[in-house]
Amino acid sequence: MRHCHLAVLLMAVATPALAQQGIPLVTVTPGEDGANSYSLTIQILLLMTVLSLLPAALLTMTSFTRVLVVFAILRQALGTAQTPSNQILVGLALFTSLFIMTPVFEKAYSNGISPYISEQLNFNEAANRAIQPFREFMLNQVREADLALFVDLSGDNDIDDPADVPLKILLPAFVVSELKTAFQIGFLIFIPFLIIDLVVASVLMSMGMMMLSPILISLPFKIMLFVLIDGWSLIVSTLAAGFYL
Repeated sequence: MRHCHLAVLLMAVATPALAQQGIPLVTVTPGEDGANSYSLTIQILLLMTVLSLLPAALLTMTSFTRVLVVFAILRQALGTAQTPSNQILVGLALFTSLFIMTPVFEKAYSNGISPYISEQLNFNEAANRAIQPFREFMLNQVREADLALFVDLSGDNDIDDPADVPLKILLPAFVVSELKTAFQIGFLIFIPFLIIDLVVASVLMSMGMMMLSPILISLPFKIMLFVLIDGWSLIVSTLAAGFYL
């Protein structure tokens, strides 16, 4: 108890002393070209904010959405319930997306992050240069109809060049476009397995085996077909190639 009382007393004494030091939270230094550079404290705060937004950026600015949705539809088409598990699918989608996005990451690092670390650029210029490769990637993948839809919804009719579209419009248009593409790919994947289910169900009905589940009988055939065509390699390679055709 004495140790607890001593710790409380020390905290009570130290708090006013720290408050009197007047440590500034934000220090802005004007530069020669009119730009402002922020203190190390606010830079750390901004870095922590960016790190907290990384999951959202992963979902909205990369190939992760398309890859994960295709894998989920594939598992549903196979009828294997929770095999592979969600963790395995998310991990495979994550590293597949990392493989697909490596050229974009390298370009963003060399254009923006590396010059900022070496103090050749301020924070604003480095951020603009680092985000530019992601803008180019999203503009190459987004559908014109989806982009035009969100431009109309925003009411900003002054945009003539797609390169001038702000991120607040480009991001939702890209996500919607990726979902549409993923469902189209999933539809094509689903058809062969659906045919196997229909054939097995018809055979069982003709044999009068109404109490036997067609899914239970068709599952080995679907797995065998998927293994024979080397399905995982085929789907991963097709997804990766689809972003840079």
